Amino acid sequence: MVSNTYTLNYSYGSGIVVPGTGIFLNNEMDDFAAKVGEANVFGLVQGEANNVAPNKRPLSSMTPTIVLDKDGKPFLATGSPGGSRIITTTLQVILNIIDFNMNLQAAVNNPRIHSQLWPEEIGVEQGISVDTINLLKKMGNTVTPYAAMGAAESVMSDGQYVYGAADPRRASALAIGY
Repeated sequence: MVSNTYTLNYSYGSGIVVPGTGIFLNNEMDDFAAKVGEANVFGLVQGEANNVAPNKRPLSSMTPTIVLDKDGKPFLATGSPGGSRIITTTLQVILNIIDFNMNLQAAVNNPRIHSQLWPEEIGVEQGISVDTINLLKKMGNTVTPYAAMGAAESVMSDGQYVYGAADPRRASALAIGY
């Protein structure tokens, strides 16, 4: 079982194509704090620890994940694009399977919630209950609706069968096996 995440960072990366190859260069440098305290292209504010410096790698949310069963064998591989929402997307898919006993496709389809420190807000997808949203607001949170968070792609094995789930948040997503 393999879980892999690749990125160009922003759509079409840097917008620069290597001549004769058709390969886009990424713009992963945007994951560094270009200016401490100011937002990057995704609206994320970063601090001193993520300044550009020699021999450093930028902060990244990429989280290709393999989950092991109680015997230490892989049973779930999952991951997602989505910048700062990658970690919460991946975690929610795992929690939906392990804690809420959802099947793989239901776990991927389920509406998501994301807490962001800077800007300080809680993002919610359509399908999160009005009661939950009102409770979050009552606790003093700023709640922001999002059309979609992440786009998890997952594979799960029960020892007999292998299941795939493509996230419907991306029209081009497809789970296929052989």
